[in-house]
Amino acid sequence: MKNLIFLFAFFFSLSAYNQSLPNKFVFLSDVDDTILYELKYFSNHNFIGKKIDGYLTNKVILTNETALALKKVQQILLKKNLSLKIFDAYRPQQSVNHFVKWAKEIDDTKMKNEFYPDVPKSELFKRGYIASKSGHSRGSTVDLTIVNLKTGKELDMGSPFDFFGIQSHPFYKNIGILQKRNRKYLRKIMIENGFKPYDNEWWHFTLKNEPFPNTYFNFLIK
Repeated sequence: MKNLIFLFAFFFSLSAYNQSLPNKFVFLSDVDDTILYELKYFSNHNFIGKKIDGYLTNKVILTNETALALKKVQQILLKKNLSLKIFDAYRPQQSVNHFVKWAKEIDDTKMKNEFYPDVPKSELFKRGYIASKSGHSRGSTVDLTIVNLKTGKELDMGSPFDFFGIQSHPFYKNIGILQKRNRKYLRKIMIENGFKPYDNEWWHFTLKNEPFPNTYFNFLIK
C-alpha cells in the first residue's frame, strides 16, 4: 500500500512539473534526447560573467513546433556523425532585463576582452547587441552550432558564440575556407528545415512560422 501511495505521489508531482510549462512549450529532451546542449546563461561563462536571472537549470525549453523542427535537423546530422548543440533557446523576459541592467553599468567590463574587445560597452544598445525585447522570449528562437560526434568538438565557425563584432556576421569574409563552409552548412540546413537566420549572428535562428510571434514569456527555466 505504501508503495502504491509513493508511486501515485511521484507521478502526480511529475505531471504537475510538466504542466508548469505553458501550452505548446516542451523540454527539448522530451522530443529529442540526442541533441546536445549547454546553456551559456546558466553558467558564468558568458558576456556578463555570471549566471543570468531566470536560468535555474540547464534544460532547453522551446515551443513544440520548434523542437520538432530541430529534431528533423538532428536526424540529418546524425547520419553524418554530427549533432546540434544548443547554447540558448527560450529566454525569460527577466533574463533580458538582466542584460539591459548590466548594459547600463558601464564600469562592469570584466568579460570585455573575450566577448566584445572592439565594441565600447556604451554602444552595445546602439549597435543592437543588447535590446529590451528578444525573440528568444517567444520560445521559437535558438542559438546553436554543430558538433563532430567523432571528436566531440564543435565545428570551427570562425568566432565564438556571443562574440559582439562583425566577425560574427554570417558572411564575414576574413575567416578561413573551412570556417566559411561550416557557417554555410549550418545556415543551409537550418533554412531548409523551416528556420530563418539572423543577419548579425551565425548561430541565431528563428522558426519561420513561430506560434507566438507577438508574445514575450517570463516563466523560469527550471
